[in-house]
Amino acid sequence: MFAAIGIFFVFLLLGMPVAFSIGLSGFSFFVFRDLPMTVLVQKSISTSQSFTMLAIPLFILAGNLMNSCGITSRLMKFANSCTGHMYGNIGQVSCLMSTLMGGVSGSAVADASMECRVLGPEMNRLGYARGWSAAINGLSGLIVATIPPSMGLIIYGTVGEVSIGRLFMAGWVPGVLMCVFLMLAVTWSARHFGYKPERSRPAPIGEILHNFISCIWAIMFPVLLILLIRFGIMSPTESGAFACAYALFVGAVIHRELTWDKLIQTLRDSVKDVTVITIILAFSGVFGYGVVYDDITITIANVLLGITSNPTLLLLIVVAFLLVCGMFMETTVIALILTPILLPVMRSVGVNEVVFGMIMMTVVTFGVMTPPVGTALYATSDIMECPIEDTVKYGWPFYVAVLAVVAFMILFPQAVLFLPNLVYGAA
Repeated sequence: MFAAIGIFFVFLLLGMPVAFSIGLSGFSFFVFRDLPMTVLVQKSISTSQSFTMLAIPLFILAGNLMNSCGITSRLMKFANSCTGHMYGNIGQVSCLMSTLMGGVSGSAVADASMECRVLGPEMNRLGYARGWSAAINGLSGLIVATIPPSMGLIIYGTVGEVSIGRLFMAGWVPGVLMCVFLMLAVTWSARHFGYKPERSRPAPIGEILHNFISCIWAIMFPVLLILLIRFGIMSPTESGAFACAYALFVGAVIHRELTWDKLIQTLRDSVKDVTVITIILAFSGVFGYGVVYDDITITIANVLLGITSNPTLLLLIVVAFLLVCGMFMETTVIALILTPILLPVMRSVGVNEVVFGMIMMTVVTFGVMTPPVGTALYATSDIMECPIEDTVKYGWPFYVAVLAVVAFMILFPQAVLFLPNLVYGAA
Protein backbone atom coordinates (compact mmCIF):
# COMPACT_ATOMS: atom_id res chain seq x y z
CA MET A 1 0.00 0.00 0.00
CA PHE A 2 2.93 2.35 0.61
CA ALA A 3 3.77 2.10 -3.12
CA ALA A 4 0.19 3.13 -3.97
CA ILE A 5 0.46 6.06 -1.54
CA GLY A 6 3.67 7.13 -3.28
CA ILE A 7 1.94 6.94 -6.66
CA PHE A 8 -0.90 9.06 -5.28
CA PHE A 9 1.50 11.86 -4.27
CA VAL A 10 3.34 11.68 -7.61
CA PHE A 11 0.08 12.13 -9.51
CA LEU A 12 -0.90 14.94 -7.15
CA LEU A 13 2.39 16.79 -7.69
CA LEU A 14 1.98 16.38 -11.46
CA GLY A 15 -1.28 18.32 -11.22
CA MET A 16 -3.75 15.47 -11.77
CA PRO A 17 -7.21 16.08 -10.22
CA VAL A 18 -7.41 14.64 -6.72
CA ALA A 19 -10.26 12.22 -7.48
CA PHE A 20 -8.35 10.56 -10.31
CA SER A 21 -5.12 10.53 -8.29
CA ILE A 22 -6.92 8.52 -5.61
CA GLY A 23 -8.61 6.26 -8.16
CA LEU A 24 -5.45 5.40 -10.11
CA SER A 25 -3.34 4.85 -6.99
CA GLY A 26 -6.06 2.56 -5.61
CA PHE A 27 -6.13 0.72 -8.94
CA SER A 28 -2.34 0.30 -8.80
CA PHE A 29 -2.69 -1.37 -5.38
CA PHE A 30 -5.02 -3.99 -6.84
CA VAL A 31 -2.58 -4.56 -9.72
CA PHE A 32 0.44 -4.95 -7.41
CA ARG A 33 -1.44 -7.34 -5.10
CA ASP A 34 -3.10 -9.21 -7.97
CA LEU A 35 -6.49 -8.80 -6.33
CA PRO A 36 -9.76 -9.38 -8.24
CA MET A 37 -10.99 -6.26 -10.01
CA THR A 38 -14.56 -7.11 -9.04
CA VAL A 39 -13.67 -6.07 -5.47
CA LEU A 40 -12.40 -2.70 -6.79
CA VAL A 41 -15.74 -2.08 -8.52
CA GLN A 42 -17.74 -3.22 -5.49
CA LYS A 43 -15.80 -0.95 -3.13
CA SER A 44 -16.27 2.05 -5.44
CA ILE A 45 -20.01 1.51 -5.62
CA SER A 46 -20.62 0.58 -1.97
CA THR A 47 -18.82 3.68 -0.63
CA SER A 48 -21.05 6.01 -2.62
CA GLN A 49 -24.22 4.16 -1.55
CA SER A 50 -23.92 4.82 2.18
CA PHE A 51 -27.22 6.07 3.64
CA THR A 52 -25.39 8.36 6.08
CA MET A 53 -23.26 9.87 3.28
CA LEU A 54 -26.51 10.80 1.50
CA ALA A 55 -26.69 13.70 3.96
CA ILE A 56 -23.86 15.43 2.07
CA PRO A 57 -25.62 16.00 -1.29
CA LEU A 58 -28.82 16.88 0.55
CA PHE A 59 -27.11 19.57 2.63
CA ILE A 60 -25.28 20.88 -0.46
CA LEU A 61 -28.64 21.31 -2.20
CA ALA A 62 -30.17 22.90 0.91
CA GLY A 63 -27.28 25.36 1.20
CA ASN A 64 -27.51 26.37 -2.46
CA LEU A 65 -31.28 26.81 -2.14
CA MET A 66 -30.87 29.08 0.87
CA ASN A 67 -28.28 31.18 -0.92
CA SER A 68 -30.79 31.64 -3.75
CA CYS A 69 -33.72 32.75 -1.62
CA GLY A 70 -32.44 35.97 -0.06
CA ILE A 71 -31.13 34.57 3.22
CA THR A 72 -27.56 35.75 2.56
CA SER A 73 -28.49 39.42 2.08
CA ARG A 74 -30.65 39.39 5.23
CA LEU A 75 -27.88 37.85 7.31
CA MET A 76 -25.46 40.49 6.02
CA LYS A 77 -27.77 43.33 7.10
CA PHE A 78 -28.14 41.82 10.57
CA ALA A 79 -24.38 41.29 10.95
CA ASN A 80 -23.65 44.84 9.76
CA SER A 81 -26.08 46.35 12.25
CA CYS A 82 -24.27 44.46 15.05
CA THR A 83 -20.72 45.42 14.01
CA GLY A 84 -21.00 48.80 12.29
CA HIS A 85 -19.35 50.57 15.26
CA MET A 86 -16.27 48.31 15.28
CA TYR A 87 -12.91 48.86 13.58
CA GLY A 88 -12.78 47.15 10.19
CA ASN A 89 -16.53 46.64 10.48
CA ILE A 90 -16.99 44.84 7.14
CA GLY A 91 -14.30 42.38 8.24
CA GLN A 92 -16.29 41.93 11.45
CA VAL A 93 -19.39 41.34 9.32
CA SER A 94 -17.47 38.56 7.53
CA CYS A 95 -16.73 36.79 10.84
CA LEU A 96 -20.26 37.10 12.20
CA MET A 97 -21.84 36.20 8.88
CA SER A 98 -19.71 33.03 8.58
CA THR A 99 -20.91 31.97 12.01
CA LEU A 100 -24.54 32.53 11.01
CA MET A 101 -23.97 30.92 7.60
CA GLY A 102 -22.31 27.83 9.08
CA GLY A 103 -25.68 26.16 9.35
CA VAL A 104 -26.56 27.15 5.80
CA SER A 105 -23.60 26.54 3.51
CA GLY A 106 -21.61 23.86 5.37
CA SER A 107 -18.62 24.49 3.08
CA ALA A 108 -15.61 26.70 3.89
CA VAL A 109 -14.72 27.33 0.23
CA ALA A 110 -18.32 28.13 -0.73
CA ASP A 111 -18.66 30.46 2.25
CA ALA A 112 -15.37 32.26 1.53
CA SER A 113 -16.17 32.73 -2.17
CA MET A 114 -19.68 33.95 -1.44
CA GLU A 115 -18.48 36.50 1.12
CA CYS A 116 -15.83 37.85 -1.24
CA ARG A 117 -18.48 38.44 -3.89
CA VAL A 118 -20.98 39.97 -1.47
CA LEU A 119 -18.65 41.97 0.84
CA GLY A 120 -15.70 42.55 -1.50
CA PRO A 121 -17.09 45.59 -3.38
CA GLU A 122 -17.95 47.37 -0.11
CA MET A 123 -14.50 46.59 1.31
CA ASN A 124 -12.90 48.09 -1.80
CA ARG A 125 -15.11 51.19 -1.50
CA LEU A 126 -13.97 51.72 2.09
CA GLY A 127 -10.30 51.47 1.07
CA TYR A 128 -9.44 48.13 2.67
CA ALA A 129 -6.37 46.46 1.11
CA ARG A 130 -7.50 43.75 -1.29
CA GLY A 131 -5.20 41.19 0.33
CA TRP A 132 -6.62 42.01 3.76
CA SER A 133 -10.17 41.57 2.48
CA ALA A 134 -9.34 38.27 0.77
CA ALA A 135 -7.64 36.98 3.94
CA ILE A 136 -10.46 37.69 6.38
CA ASN A 137 -13.18 36.49 3.99
CA GLY A 138 -11.25 33.27 3.43
CA LEU A 139 -10.23 32.55 7.01
CA SER A 140 -13.62 33.43 8.49
CA GLY A 141 -14.99 30.71 6.21
CA LEU A 142 -13.16 28.16 8.36
CA ILE A 143 -15.84 28.67 11.01
CA VAL A 144 -18.13 26.40 8.97
CA ALA A 145 -15.72 23.50 9.65
CA THR A 146 -17.41 23.08 13.02
CA ILE A 147 -20.75 24.94 13.00
CA PRO A 148 -23.40 22.35 11.97
CA PRO A 149 -24.14 21.00 9.45
CA SER A 150 -20.45 20.70 8.53
CA MET A 151 -19.76 18.38 5.59
CA GLY A 152 -16.42 17.42 7.15
CA LEU A 153 -18.04 16.38 10.43
CA ILE A 154 -20.55 14.19 8.58
CA ILE A 155 -17.71 12.43 6.73
CA TYR A 156 -15.60 12.08 9.88
CA GLY A 157 -18.54 10.72 11.88
CA THR A 158 -19.51 8.24 9.16
CA VAL A 159 -16.01 6.93 8.46
CA GLY A 160 -14.96 6.88 12.12
CA GLU A 161 -18.32 5.60 13.42
CA VAL A 162 -18.68 8.60 15.74
CA SER A 163 -22.07 10.05 16.73
CA ILE A 164 -22.84 12.86 14.28
CA GLY A 165 -25.27 14.36 16.79
CA ARG A 166 -22.46 14.67 19.35
CA LEU A 167 -20.14 16.14 16.73
CA PHE A 168 -22.75 18.73 15.76
CA MET A 169 -23.22 19.77 19.40
CA ALA A 170 -19.46 19.88 20.02
CA GLY A 171 -18.98 22.18 17.03
CA TRP A 172 -20.63 25.18 18.63
CA VAL A 173 -17.93 25.96 21.20
CA PRO A 174 -14.93 26.01 18.79
CA GLY A 175 -17.07 27.68 16.10
CA VAL A 176 -18.17 30.57 18.31
CA LEU A 177 -14.70 30.79 19.84
CA MET A 178 -13.16 31.08 16.38
CA CYS A 179 -15.60 33.88 15.56
CA VAL A 180 -14.57 35.76 18.72
CA PHE A 181 -10.83 35.26 18.14
CA LEU A 182 -11.09 36.34 14.50
CA MET A 183 -13.10 39.44 15.45
CA LEU A 184 -10.40 40.37 17.98
CA ALA A 185 -7.75 39.86 15.28
CA VAL A 186 -9.78 42.04 12.88
CA THR A 187 -9.99 44.80 15.50
CA TRP A 188 -6.23 44.75 16.12
CA SER A 189 -5.37 44.59 12.43
CA ALA A 190 -7.92 47.25 11.41
CA ARG A 191 -6.58 49.66 14.04
CA HIS A 192 -3.08 49.05 12.69
CA PHE A 193 -4.12 49.84 9.11
CA GLY A 194 -6.54 52.62 10.04
CA TYR A 195 -9.78 50.94 8.91
CA LYS A 196 -12.17 53.00 11.03
CA PRO A 197 -15.76 52.05 11.85
CA GLU A 198 -18.63 53.42 9.76
CA ARG A 199 -20.70 54.32 12.83
CA SER A 200 -19.59 56.36 15.78
CA ARG A 201 -21.83 54.38 18.14
CA PRO A 202 -23.67 51.03 18.16
CA ALA A 203 -26.86 50.70 16.11
CA PRO A 204 -30.18 51.22 17.94
CA ILE A 205 -31.67 48.10 19.51
CA GLY A 206 -34.75 48.50 17.32
CA GLU A 207 -32.70 48.29 14.13
CA ILE A 208 -30.83 45.19 15.36
CA LEU A 209 -34.09 43.46 16.35
CA HIS A 210 -35.70 44.31 13.00
CA ASN A 211 -32.78 42.81 11.09
CA PHE A 212 -32.70 39.81 13.43
CA ILE A 213 -36.37 39.05 12.76
CA SER A 214 -35.82 39.38 8.99
CA CYS A 215 -33.25 36.55 9.08
CA ILE A 216 -34.85 34.45 11.82
CA TRP A 217 -35.53 31.58 9.38
CA ALA A 218 -31.81 31.20 8.69
CA ILE A 219 -30.88 31.40 12.38
CA MET A 220 -33.52 28.80 13.30
CA PHE A 221 -32.15 26.31 10.77
CA PRO A 222 -29.15 24.86 12.70
CA VAL A 223 -31.14 24.92 15.95
CA LEU A 224 -33.91 22.84 14.37
CA LEU A 225 -31.35 20.37 13.03
CA ILE A 226 -29.86 19.82 16.48
CA LEU A 227 -33.29 19.36 18.09
CA LEU A 228 -34.51 16.94 15.40
CA ILE A 229 -31.38 14.79 15.65
CA ARG A 230 -31.13 14.96 19.45
CA PHE A 231 -34.68 13.76 20.09
CA GLY A 232 -34.43 10.99 17.52
CA ILE A 233 -37.10 12.48 15.25
CA MET A 234 -34.72 12.35 12.29
CA SER A 235 -31.36 10.85 11.44
CA PRO A 236 -28.66 13.19 10.04
CA THR A 237 -29.57 12.05 6.52
CA GLU A 238 -33.29 12.58 7.06
CA SER A 239 -32.53 16.03 8.49
CA GLY A 240 -30.73 16.80 5.21
CA ALA A 241 -33.95 16.03 3.31
CA PHE A 242 -35.83 18.21 5.81
CA ALA A 243 -33.31 21.00 5.18
CA CYS A 244 -34.08 20.92 1.44
CA ALA A 245 -37.83 21.11 2.10
CA TYR A 246 -37.23 23.88 4.66
CA ALA A 247 -35.17 25.90 2.16
CA LEU A 248 -37.81 25.49 -0.55
CA PHE A 249 -40.53 26.61 1.85
CA VAL A 250 -38.57 29.67 3.02
CA GLY A 251 -37.59 30.68 -0.52
CA ALA A 252 -40.95 30.13 -2.19
CA VAL A 253 -43.45 30.97 0.56
CA ILE A 254 -41.77 33.19 3.18
CA HIS A 255 -39.29 35.32 1.20
CA ARG A 256 -40.86 34.66 -2.21
CA GLU A 257 -37.51 35.15 -3.94
CA LEU A 258 -36.99 31.61 -5.27
CA THR A 259 -38.16 31.83 -8.89
CA TRP A 260 -38.22 28.94 -11.36
CA ASP A 261 -35.11 30.28 -13.08
CA LYS A 262 -33.24 30.48 -9.77
CA LEU A 263 -34.41 27.00 -8.81
CA ILE A 264 -33.20 25.46 -12.08
CA GLN A 265 -29.81 27.21 -11.79
CA THR A 266 -29.52 26.08 -8.17
CA LEU A 267 -30.19 22.47 -9.16
CA ARG A 268 -27.54 22.70 -11.89
CA ASP A 269 -24.96 24.11 -9.45
CA SER A 270 -25.81 21.46 -6.88
CA VAL A 271 -25.40 18.63 -9.40
CA LYS A 272 -21.90 19.90 -10.24
CA ASP A 273 -20.95 20.11 -6.55
CA VAL A 274 -22.38 16.69 -5.72
CA THR A 275 -20.72 15.04 -8.72
CA VAL A 276 -17.24 16.11 -7.63
CA ILE A 277 -17.72 14.89 -4.06
CA THR A 278 -19.33 11.60 -5.15
CA ILE A 279 -16.38 10.74 -7.41
CA ILE A 280 -13.97 11.39 -4.54
CA LEU A 281 -16.11 9.29 -2.18
CA ALA A 282 -16.24 6.38 -4.62
CA PHE A 283 -12.51 6.25 -5.33
CA SER A 284 -11.59 6.75 -1.67
CA GLY A 285 -13.39 3.48 -0.90
CA VAL A 286 -10.83 1.66 -3.05
CA PHE A 287 -7.98 3.48 -1.35
CA GLY A 288 -9.43 2.75 2.09
CA TYR A 289 -9.68 -0.95 1.29
CA GLY A 290 -5.94 -1.01 0.63
CA VAL A 291 -5.26 0.71 3.95
CA VAL A 292 -7.19 -1.96 5.84
CA TYR A 293 -5.85 -4.85 3.73
CA ASP A 294 -2.21 -4.00 4.51
CA ASP A 295 -2.82 -3.03 8.17
CA ILE A 296 -1.48 0.48 7.57
CA THR A 297 -3.38 1.62 10.66
CA ILE A 298 -1.40 -0.68 12.93
CA THR A 299 1.91 0.26 11.28
CA ILE A 300 1.35 4.01 11.71
CA ALA A 301 0.03 3.50 15.25
CA ASN A 302 3.21 1.66 16.23
CA VAL A 303 5.38 4.38 14.67
CA LEU A 304 3.55 7.17 16.48
CA LEU A 305 3.43 5.34 19.81
CA GLY A 306 7.15 4.61 19.41
CA ILE A 307 7.77 8.37 19.44
CA THR A 308 5.68 9.12 22.54
CA SER A 309 2.67 7.81 24.44
CA ASN A 310 1.85 11.20 25.95
CA PRO A 311 -1.61 12.12 24.57
CA THR A 312 -0.91 15.86 24.29
CA LEU A 313 2.46 15.45 22.58
CA LEU A 314 1.06 12.81 20.24
CA LEU A 315 -1.85 15.08 19.40
CA LEU A 316 0.55 17.93 18.61
CA ILE A 317 2.52 15.65 16.27
CA VAL A 318 -0.69 14.58 14.51
CA VAL A 319 -1.83 18.23 14.22
CA ALA A 320 1.49 19.15 12.60
CA PHE A 321 1.10 16.21 10.21
CA LEU A 322 -2.47 17.27 9.33
CA LEU A 323 -1.35 20.86 8.74
CA VAL A 324 1.15 19.60 6.16
CA CYS A 325 -1.47 17.33 4.56
CA GLY A 326 -3.88 20.26 4.37
CA MET A 327 -1.36 22.20 2.30
CA PHE A 328 -1.49 19.61 -0.48
CA MET A 329 -4.80 17.73 -0.23
CA GLU A 330 -8.48 18.63 -0.13
CA THR A 331 -10.38 18.50 3.15
CA THR A 332 -12.76 15.77 1.98
CA VAL A 333 -9.91 13.53 0.84
CA ILE A 334 -8.00 13.90 4.12
CA ALA A 335 -11.11 13.12 6.17
CA LEU A 336 -11.87 10.02 4.11
CA ILE A 337 -8.34 8.62 4.01
CA LEU A 338 -6.82 9.61 7.36
CA THR A 339 -9.78 9.26 9.75
CA PRO A 340 -9.65 5.42 9.81
CA ILE A 341 -5.85 5.60 10.21
CA LEU A 342 -5.49 8.26 12.92
CA LEU A 343 -8.67 7.84 14.98
CA PRO A 344 -7.75 4.37 16.39
CA VAL A 345 -4.35 5.79 17.44
CA MET A 346 -6.00 8.70 19.25
CA ARG A 347 -8.47 6.38 20.95
CA SER A 348 -5.63 4.12 22.13
CA VAL A 349 -3.96 6.98 24.05
CA GLY A 350 -7.20 8.27 25.55
CA VAL A 351 -7.97 11.24 23.26
CA ASN A 352 -11.74 11.64 22.99
CA GLU A 353 -13.03 10.85 19.50
CA VAL A 354 -15.34 13.90 19.42
CA VAL A 355 -12.56 16.27 20.50
CA PHE A 356 -10.21 14.79 17.93
CA GLY A 357 -12.90 15.24 15.27
CA MET A 358 -13.16 18.95 16.10
CA ILE A 359 -9.38 19.38 16.04
CA MET A 360 -8.89 17.33 12.88
CA MET A 361 -11.60 19.06 10.83
CA THR A 362 -10.49 22.53 11.94
CA VAL A 363 -6.86 21.81 11.05
CA VAL A 364 -7.50 20.16 7.68
CA THR A 365 -10.02 22.85 6.70
CA PHE A 366 -7.32 25.37 7.59
CA GLY A 367 -5.49 23.94 4.57
CA VAL A 368 -7.92 25.62 2.16
CA MET A 369 -6.23 28.92 3.05
CA THR A 370 -2.60 27.74 2.97
CA PRO A 371 -0.32 27.52 -0.08
CA PRO A 372 0.44 25.77 -2.35
CA VAL A 373 -2.94 24.04 -2.93
CA GLY A 374 -5.32 26.17 -0.84
CA THR A 375 -8.54 26.23 -2.86
CA ALA A 376 -10.13 29.05 -0.83
CA LEU A 377 -6.83 30.99 -0.89
CA TYR A 378 -6.82 30.99 -4.70
CA ALA A 379 -10.58 31.61 -4.92
CA THR A 380 -10.62 34.63 -2.60
CA SER A 381 -7.45 36.10 -4.09
CA ASP A 382 -8.87 35.71 -7.59
CA ILE A 383 -12.20 37.31 -6.70
CA MET A 384 -10.50 40.22 -4.90
CA GLU A 385 -7.96 40.51 -7.78
CA CYS A 386 -4.83 40.37 -5.64
CA PRO A 387 -1.73 38.12 -5.51
CA ILE A 388 -1.92 35.20 -3.05
CA GLU A 389 1.28 36.58 -1.46
CA ASP A 390 -0.67 39.68 -0.37
CA THR A 391 -3.47 37.54 1.06
CA VAL A 392 -1.01 35.53 3.17
CA LYS A 393 0.94 38.65 4.22
CA TYR A 394 -2.13 40.58 5.40
CA GLY A 395 -3.74 37.49 6.89
CA TRP A 396 -1.14 36.43 9.46
CA PRO A 397 -3.14 37.74 12.49
CA PHE A 398 -6.12 35.69 11.32
CA TYR A 399 -3.96 32.57 10.87
CA VAL A 400 -2.77 33.02 14.46
CA ALA A 401 -6.39 33.34 15.67
CA VAL A 402 -7.37 30.02 14.07
CA LEU A 403 -4.32 28.23 15.49
CA ALA A 404 -5.18 29.67 18.92
CA VAL A 405 -8.56 27.92 18.72
CA VAL A 406 -6.81 24.64 17.88
CA ALA A 407 -4.49 25.10 20.87
CA PHE A 408 -7.52 25.78 23.10
CA MET A 409 -9.18 22.51 22.02
CA ILE A 410 -5.97 20.56 22.71
CA LEU A 411 -5.47 22.08 26.16
CA PHE A 412 -9.13 22.23 27.26
CA PRO A 413 -10.93 19.21 25.74
CA GLN A 414 -13.67 19.28 28.38
CA ALA A 415 -14.80 22.68 27.10
CA VAL A 416 -15.42 21.08 23.69
CA LEU A 417 -17.33 18.20 25.33
CA PHE A 418 -19.48 20.44 27.53
CA LEU A 419 -22.46 20.73 25.17
CA PRO A 420 -22.44 17.11 23.90
CA ASN A 421 -22.31 15.83 27.50
CA LEU A 422 -25.02 18.30 28.54
CA VAL A 423 -27.38 17.23 25.76
CA TYR A 424 -26.55 13.52 25.34
CA GLY A 425 -24.98 12.71 28.71
CA ALA A 426 -21.38 11.74 29.39
CA ALA A 427 -20.08 9.13 26.95
